[in-house]
Amino acid sequence: MIHERRKFQPPAPDHRVGEEPSTDRGETRPSGRPVLIIGAIVAAAIAWGAYGKLRENADAAEIQAQTLDFKPIVRVVAARRDADPVPLTLPGDVAAFDQATILARATGYVAERRVDIGSRVHAGDLLARIAAPDLDKQLAQAQATLDQREAELRQAEATVNQAQSNKDLADVTNERIATLARQGWETKQSADQTRLALVAQDAGLKNSQAGVIVAQANHKAQLATVQQEQELTGFERVIAPFDGIVTARNVDVGDLISGSASGGASMFTIQRDDILRVHIDVPQSATVGLTDGLAAQVLLPELPNHVFHGVVARNAGALNAASRTMSAEVDVRNDEHLLHPGMFVDVTLAIPRAAPAVVVPSNAILFDGQGLRVATIANGDIVKMRDIAIYRDFGTSVELRSGLDGDEKVIVSPPANLEDGNPVRVAGDPAK
Repeated sequence: MIHERRKFQPPAPDHRVGEEPSTDRGETRPSGRPVLIIGAIVAAAIAWGAYGKLRENADAAEIQAQTLDFKPIVRVVAARRDADPVPLTLPGDVAAFDQATILARATGYVAERRVDIGSRVHAGDLLARIAAPDLDKQLAQAQATLDQREAELRQAEATVNQAQSNKDLADVTNERIATLARQGWETKQSADQTRLALVAQDAGLKNSQAGVIVAQANHKAQLATVQQEQELTGFERVIAPFDGIVTARNVDVGDLISGSASGGASMFTIQRDDILRVHIDVPQSATVGLTDGLAAQVLLPELPNHVFHGVVARNAGALNAASRTMSAEVDVRNDEHLLHPGMFVDVTLAIPRAAPAVVVPSNAILFDGQGLRVATIANGDIVKMRDIAIYRDFGTSVELRSGLDGDEKVIVSPPANLEDGNPVRVAGDPAK
């Protein structure tokens, strides 16, 4: 085949015209060895490709077989039946246990002021003194009138004594004259005169006694007036109603204060802070277990390592229809005066459960088109889907209203393609 191809090759470039081509048998001819090498390489490549395809098909078959027998490894935890109290942390507002706005009852000028903002006072301490000369004069006048009424009462009592003596004398005279008249030693006219004189003296005695009653009433009325004036002048001394701290001062020495029975000018504000009230709004889910006397812990953000202990002292007994919360107050001892009215705090309560509840981790909940579910392990390694209803969400865990009994093994972070009846392999100890 090679010779045939050569027979049709054109003359070499250096062939001369008219010369016969050389027929020398010693001329070098091309060899077929490179072609054989190329063919071997191609054959090897084809064989290798076929081998790779066979391996690929074998691997695919193996993978398919493994896929058919694949059991995903899952982590499980035991559903917990919890009867312990539920910790509940709520925001709270600190308020003074008692607060009083001190108003002026007497009208006058501030003659003396003994306290200022931040002053600690005790019950009965003098806060300020008001100078009211008109009240003092009214009291002096009322006292003088009372003295006059006392003198009138004594005079009326003396008149009664005199009238009683006159009646006694008239009684004795009448008895004597009547006896003599019966014996004929006195005339009947004399007897009538003494008898009528006795009647007149008896009427005078009763009149004097009535005068005493009037004098006593006048004295009592004037005494009440004096007491009223004394109370009004007593308002010149402004005193603290209870132990506490002065949180507001609105007057100074020399200020004119106008007082009245309906309330005058505000002078001071005093708050009791040895015991404080902490107002909280308890959600409906916790009101069933909320009772007076329930222990509470109060935390101040600025003092994270200091726990204030208190108790629920009172609650509204009804929920706010707008917020569905119940107002309650926690009483907290504040002997160190670290808490102040108006502060914001966190209040933690341990709400007793009405009945034991099943609690599962939040990452065990599945939510898809079929609703809320959890994947449990049944018969050792088979997935059993359970429909659930959530009652309370605690963040990392949820309390269920229904769906589990509390003795199930629940899969944590289940695969998205996990279905009911799938076999699985459990990793680790379910008890942990």
